[in-house]
Amino acid sequence: MGLVNWEWRGRSAANGIVALLASVAAIALSAPSAHAQQATQPAGEQADQSKKADQEKAAPVGATLLDKILVLSRTGETAIESLASASHVGQEQLDRRMATTPNEMLLGVPGVAAQADARRVSTSINIRGLQDFGRVAVIVDGARQDFQRSDHGTQSTFYIDPELVKSVDVIRGPVANTYGSGAIGGVVFFDTKDAEDFLKPEETWGASVTGRYESNGKGWTTSASGAYRFNENWDVLGNIVYRDYDDYKDGGGDTVKGTGFDVLSGLLKTTIRPTDNSELKLGWVGSSDGWSEISGGVPINDADLKSNTFTARYNITDEDKSWLDLHINTSYNKTNLGLTSLVPLNRFDPTTGDSIIVPAGSTSTFDVGTAAIDIWNTSRFETGGVAHELTYGGDWVNDDVKTGGTAGGDSFYTPSGKRNVSGAYVQDKLTWDWLEIIAGLRYDSYSLKDSTHETSGDRVSPRITVGVTPFDTPSLSGLQFYGTYAEGYRSPSLTETLISGNHPAGVTFPFLPNPNLKPETGKTVEFGVNYKQNDILEAGDALRIKAAYFNNDVDDYIEGTSFGASFSYPTSACPVDWDQLMNNPGYIPICYQYQNFAKAKINGFELEGVYDAGWGYAGLSASITNGHTISYEGIRADLATIPSSQVTAQLGLRFLEDKLTVGGEVQYNGKPKGNAVARDYTLVNAFASYQATENLKVDFRADNLFDVKYANPLNGSTTVAVYEPGITLKLAATMRFGG
Repeated sequence: MGLVNWEWRGRSAANGIVALLASVAAIALSAPSAHAQQATQPAGEQADQSKKADQEKAAPVGATLLDKILVLSRTGETAIESLASASHVGQEQLDRRMATTPNEMLLGVPGVAAQADARRVSTSINIRGLQDFGRVAVIVDGARQDFQRSDHGTQSTFYIDPELVKSVDVIRGPVANTYGSGAIGGVVFFDTKDAEDFLKPEETWGASVTGRYESNGKGWTTSASGAYRFNENWDVLGNIVYRDYDDYKDGGGDTVKGTGFDVLSGLLKTTIRPTDNSELKLGWVGSSDGWSEISGGVPINDADLKSNTFTARYNITDEDKSWLDLHINTSYNKTNLGLTSLVPLNRFDPTTGDSIIVPAGSTSTFDVGTAAIDIWNTSRFETGGVAHELTYGGDWVNDDVKTGGTAGGDSFYTPSGKRNVSGAYVQDKLTWDWLEIIAGLRYDSYSLKDSTHETSGDRVSPRITVGVTPFDTPSLSGLQFYGTYAEGYRSPSLTETLISGNHPAGVTFPFLPNPNLKPETGKTVEFGVNYKQNDILEAGDALRIKAAYFNNDVDDYIEGTSFGASFSYPTSACPVDWDQLMNNPGYIPICYQYQNFAKAKINGFELEGVYDAGWGYAGLSASITNGHTISYEGIRADLATIPSSQVTAQLGLRFLEDKLTVGGEVQYNGKPKGNAVARDYTLVNAFASYQATENLKVDFRADNLFDVKYANPLNGSTTVAVYEPGITLKLAATMRFGG
């Protein structure tokens, strides 16, 4: 099943959305109040509901954030229990953010930023100043997202519609190396919706439709979901989303060209429970995206992207067999990007460097297929009063990259080839009273090749974490300290190793392959604090705090660098092309190559906290990241991928027996060092959500309420800013049915 033939474009859903939104006020006003409904119920049902409400109030409301079990946890931990910098974004938070693009789902997550370069449907995730080429492992339902295209700006991007996602888990740093090779920056795991989450316990079927309008870019979104429970051991869910957006305006009122897009996305997932202690999830996530690429304010390429992800996840856990907690994940992701030139393009021949014209209608294709398998088991036992959670497993990923199209087109500079990355690991989590120790080893190996080059390597990476909970008094019993040393290993990518040819436009100079690149080794030291406490100011409230300081030294850091050609030594690494120098005014005597630096040094601080009570919640997160590279000659330079330092404060208030939630967010962004175009800026957002009836929900959100003109320092270049959207008002209505 795929989306290869999906070509639907237009606004066919707009009329239905308008009608839905227009009826919201009338339906809400005519809805009977909760008090009136309760008054008509039998006394016994009222008492049961009252008892249930009391139980819900007694439970820590803060469980919506840091108390949720991390989907990517191999030992069933919550974020607050994890001896690592971990965050969880749940369905409630995602609904409140009304995200249009993947980066909006990550608002306020410390240490995490996103780069999109105004291509709103594609996103590259940055964790602690590291991004691209697999430094951050992006996973959707267990499937690695390894699409990569050589270009200015974003290199490694992924595609997932926020409407399909029910939660996002983030683990920062190489402690995440049990989740796959190369993730020296961390892991981001997107878990899509399930029928079990959508259907109420008493329902056999359920369906919903959502209509949404956004003022900036005149954006329309239509989403429809349906789920069916065949029996208690088999259910299925489907979801389809269509978005159509024009170019948005920045805070100065100027239209940012090339930011419009239309996308049709879908999800199909079934869950089968063969036995009481086993589960099989089969899923497909796909999208068909379209947008225009701009150069000098003029559309030059029409982009058409098809992405399909297929997953199968099986786990079996037997409480009577403590040694058995087995998980088997297999996946295949296929991304096809096609570019069609809209105008004749002045280019340079990729082989000769001579000036050429690439005619309108020329194509470039980028096809990336990623197959993966991930198997692990956790055995639980005790020795001498010490509890063990021994996790062991292995994984394999294959990237198959094929690029083609018109000579001189964009695809020439993304090399074709194959890369295999595999690994095996063992990790033991030991717990004794107030002491917790995690010790692990991971073995990684890789090989990559094209028609003329082949390279490989391997390494063993250790991890040791010690956590202590030294206090047993009621107010301090939830205070935990930990320290970690962890290493991670990232193999060079196909592009970093094999890119070749001449720069395509503006000026021309050669790209040089580097089959001798060394893999990167991340070595992180981290000290952290976890604190959790309930019933602080009132019964049922909850306080959760995580804070950490980290220092990451990335040995043999890989970065693209330009260097001058030699006029004296024709056989040097970058010789002068004398014919081009004399006859081609676009030629400049330099070369560009991905090279190893002695290391990149990155350090910073992260904080995430939330207080939740019956009346509402308050949250605060912060992250400060600094980093630079050091060459083998000892030359220090700012690291271009360092994001803004951020402080995000959130406040939400609940009214009308939790049917109405209103609140806002304030985020301060401090410019990173060494970025010539970055500026400090502060954003203010507001939101409201109203459950008008059991079947009708209305959501409102205002992003960038004060219409600030700002740019993400990761976007654009060191000389040109790409401005983000100005004030954006969002209104949505969701109707749900079930039986």
